[in-house]
Amino acid sequence: MFRQTKSVFQKLRYLSFNGQQHTWRLKSTSARERALQYQPGQKIHGFTVKEVVAVPDLFLTAVKLTHDKTGAQYLHAARDDSNNLFSVQFRTTPMDSTGVPHILEHTVLCGSEKYPCRDPFFKMLNRSLSTFMNAFTASDYTMYPFSTQNGKDFKNLLSVYLDAVFFPCLREQDFWQEGWRLENEDPTDNNSPLMFKGVVFNEMKGAFSDNERLYAQHLQNKLYPDHTYSVVSGGEPLAIPDLTWEQLKQFHATHYHPSNARFFTYGDLPLEPHLKQIQEEALSKFACIDPKTEVPSQPRWTSPKEDHVTCSPDPLAPDPNKQNTVCVSYLLGDITDAFEGLTLSLLSSLMISGPNSPFYKSLIEPKLGTDFSSVVGYDGSTKEASFSIGLQGVDEEDIERVKQIISQTIDKIIENGFEERRIEALIHKLEIQIKHQTTNFGLSLASYIASSWNHDGDPVELLQISDSVAKFRQALKENPRFLQEKVRQYFKENTHRLTLSMSPEESYLEKQAKAEEEKLQKKIEVLSDSDRKQIYEKGLELLAAQSRTQDVSCLPALKVSDIEPTIPITPVQISTAGGVPVQYCEQPTNGLVYFRALCNLNTLPEDLKVFVPLFCSVITKMGCGALDYRQQAQQMELRTGGMSVSTQVITDCNELDTYEQVSGILLSSSCLERNLPHMFQLWSDIFNSPHFDDEERLRVLVMQSAQELANSIAYSGHLYAMTRAGRHLTPAGDLQETFGGMEQVTFMKRTAAMADLSQIIRTLPRLKIHLFNPNNMRWVHNTPAILSDAAAHLEGFIKDVAKNRKERKPVRPNIIEKPINPLDDNGPRRKLISEPTFHPCPMKTFFQMPFPVNFVSESIRAVPFSHKDYARDPNTVQTLSAFGNGIEWAKSGKFTQQDIDEAKLSVFSAVDSPVAPADKGMGQFLSGVTDEMKQSHRQRLFAVDHKNLVDVAERYLSAGQKTCGVAILGPENDVIKKDPSWIIK
Repeated sequence: MFRQTKSVFQKLRYLSFNGQQHTWRLKSTSARERALQYQPGQKIHGFTVKEVVAVPDLFLTAVKLTHDKTGAQYLHAARDDSNNLFSVQFRTTPMDSTGVPHILEHTVLCGSEKYPCRDPFFKMLNRSLSTFMNAFTASDYTMYPFSTQNGKDFKNLLSVYLDAVFFPCLREQDFWQEGWRLENEDPTDNNSPLMFKGVVFNEMKGAFSDNERLYAQHLQNKLYPDHTYSVVSGGEPLAIPDLTWEQLKQFHATHYHPSNARFFTYGDLPLEPHLKQIQEEALSKFACIDPKTEVPSQPRWTSPKEDHVTCSPDPLAPDPNKQNTVCVSYLLGDITDAFEGLTLSLLSSLMISGPNSPFYKSLIEPKLGTDFSSVVGYDGSTKEASFSIGLQGVDEEDIERVKQIISQTIDKIIENGFEERRIEALIHKLEIQIKHQTTNFGLSLASYIASSWNHDGDPVELLQISDSVAKFRQALKENPRFLQEKVRQYFKENTHRLTLSMSPEESYLEKQAKAEEEKLQKKIEVLSDSDRKQIYEKGLELLAAQSRTQDVSCLPALKVSDIEPTIPITPVQISTAGGVPVQYCEQPTNGLVYFRALCNLNTLPEDLKVFVPLFCSVITKMGCGALDYRQQAQQMELRTGGMSVSTQVITDCNELDTYEQVSGILLSSSCLERNLPHMFQLWSDIFNSPHFDDEERLRVLVMQSAQELANSIAYSGHLYAMTRAGRHLTPAGDLQETFGGMEQVTFMKRTAAMADLSQIIRTLPRLKIHLFNPNNMRWVHNTPAILSDAAAHLEGFIKDVAKNRKERKPVRPNIIEKPINPLDDNGPRRKLISEPTFHPCPMKTFFQMPFPVNFVSESIRAVPFSHKDYARDPNTVQTLSAFGNGIEWAKSGKFTQQDIDEAKLSVFSAVDSPVAPADKGMGQFLSGVTDEMKQSHRQRLFAVDHKNLVDVAERYLSAGQKTCGVAILGPENDVIKKDPSWIIK
């Protein structure tokens, strides 16, 4: 998978530094305490310990080692977290755009010396309880990470990963499949035309259809024109067919070597067995080399440069006449300087984040564009960092003005600096992020250190964030103009800056198709009859290989008996506060309190439904009470870990035609215990006196939202197709399409195009009356302890918002009440909407889009969670089958007990995925699924047998095809146009 990495501060946002998680058990000696016993100079299984450092902020001990024989670098983060992670990364620095590191990433996973079957990597998904398995190609490194909570599974996966990266088969046939090949359009017909095919070739055609990614790629290539960053590491579609199999193998020999590798392990498993296995299975077989993969510094320009590129028009752009992007990008310093990197990422946030930032005020609020450019802020993913600032959705006539404003804003920052409260709010945000707990901490940590470590930065120094923050505070204390001087140094006086504009070109896709056709014809015109025959025969060989049943007996596997038979129970307390149902859940949350409120839409008129997502996106950003929107944003940053309202559609766990309309109205926030009263005061003001009348502010938010939705289609087209395909199968599916599907995208496009938003301004208070009614709500608190303070503050909040409490007649007649706790009929209740007359119907919808690829989804109505067949769900069967003839294959029962066991492992891998303390008990709160129901479902999963699967394949997959939903987003399709069964949008 090709990806462009995030900036340091963006990574910090997702890198949630947490205390204990997943497995909450008292240990006589914790993993971090055990790791502290290692000594620098100590020899362990071919490695030498270089450094042992306690990092109390992150609740871990870092152990840095070097492999004696090869020089491979190793970092172990010992932490009391059962979700253990391994990753190995190689510095991959291509000098052309053939996509060699990306194609290599795919091809090494197609079989190795010890595991020669095809696709062992993907076969392991069904033989493992992994919580994560993937591989990434960035601009200058390739990473192979996995995580699992099972020690035996960790050894199995480590063996497969080590053999894949160091001893891959790299068969020519795998190169054709994953990279590129010439093949007949119909491989079984040698008279059908030849065309380019290949997994990476098609993936990158899709990637380059996304204008945001296209712009980001051009910007990097042009800002760093003299080495590896000047090429497309993922592969430029027209350059990919220039890569040869021999070049691929040579790139592996020089880049996938231990001397060019960095190993990272994380979690509560002991270090020594990892080192022993890595030494015995891989590193002992290599000697030290000089891989010569260093990236030199980019020679600095003596004067700024400008450039221009084109892209395809966006039919869903908020304003078709404003589709230009313009951005100024500055080359900064080396990312291996951890303090300078943190300083610049904090400075970037002060300059661009939120309505109080200078660039937001000067660029976003004048509405010169719809949003910041797709590349914005600090980016530390290359050897030397960059900072970019600009706009998308700009009128061509305004491009020069945008450039002038950027320059003027930098001058103002140098003159005025930043308010002290904004700096404090930013540091408070860091404090919250350090305390907040997520389930994928190991993976986040690996990603956070990857870029700097890749260029020989010190990964341990990167982890010591508090030291850098203290140094930052001291620098500000000693020199109040510290940040202004950085702005002058890196922006005002920096001559290595690029201004890049991008505009739509009507013939862009036509030109791309023509260029591909010319490339194809050049390849074809030199072919002899013998070559054509060989291509046809190789196509048949590949087809046969892909269809052949693989012997996977060589691969290690867990057994169903390795799965934990029971789940841990999460105790919750359900009571009421001010007449509103409340669920309390005590968790080790590092001193953070998490608050959610759920509001149903039982009284909301039908015509207001489509406005709900817009209401959710603006309600916390318009100002409230005595605070304007800027003051509100600052208070939220100073006092909370964020406050949001989002759409939420929940199907009842017992009936598919019953659902709870909590859509969108899931209120979420968190704060340090000391800030509880401040957080509830903010919510009270939002409930009682939100500001809806600022049309200029509303227009900014509407334009941003419309632009984000339009941009998301190219990147998440499959999700839009899935949502649309499920629209007519259940009432909840219909609501999901209204709130998060193509219907919402087109609604927001229309709204953004409105010259007068007064109708929207009149509509928002109507929504508030129905959504913020305590009679339609319930609350949940996840706290470090059952705080009497939390209950008291919640009581006060409910009292404050009581004036919103009004009995309103439900607009839907079939309201069903169920206890929040199914085991307590007398306890607090929740209200659900039943639609007994709903009938699923088949529907095929095609959305014509300017993409060279299709996003396709087919959905079949199944059963609710509590149904006995849910454990035998068709999804389980599809895990066993290949697409295409999967349904007939499943009905035929041509699968073995081993296939069933592997499917169970795959399902349990998802069922048992870790849950963060902040989210414990949320299943019961949101959908009424208790731990007892989960355990019952677990037992049904264990009991699934061959007969059950054949039965559900016949009952749901086969019969379900009659009422399935299908949706396609893609380029013009003549076949679909002629088929009257399709609805074309």
